Amino acid sequence: MFLEFRQYRIKQNRVAEWVSLMEAEIIPFQVSKGMDIIGSFIAPQEPDLYVWIRRFSSEEEREQLYKAVYDSPEWNQDIKPKIDKLLDRERMVVTRLEPTAISRLR
Repeated sequence: MFLEFRQYRIKQNRVAEWVSLMEAEIIPFQVSKGMDIIGSFIAPQEPDLYVWIRRFSSEEEREQLYKAVYDSPEWNQDIKPKIDKLLDRERMVVTRLEPTAISRLR
């Protein structure tokens, strides 16, 4: 098991609009494809920061879920264009985290 810790910077301080898109469309869509989203966060001290965390049981599962989400017509035609208007992709940071023996997130 491992986690993806995804840190995004949102354009033009439009975090409220981004959170609305995440909660109304992106997260429900990804969950419908099998993604395990375990957290969604804003950082009041950094008004353009949005963080979310996904959990995968294996690399094979991650590959399958990426394909199901990111190769789908719904993602590419409906959701991705909305994301591109809000997300500063150049500042996106994705970190793979593996829990230690005492971690509660296992």
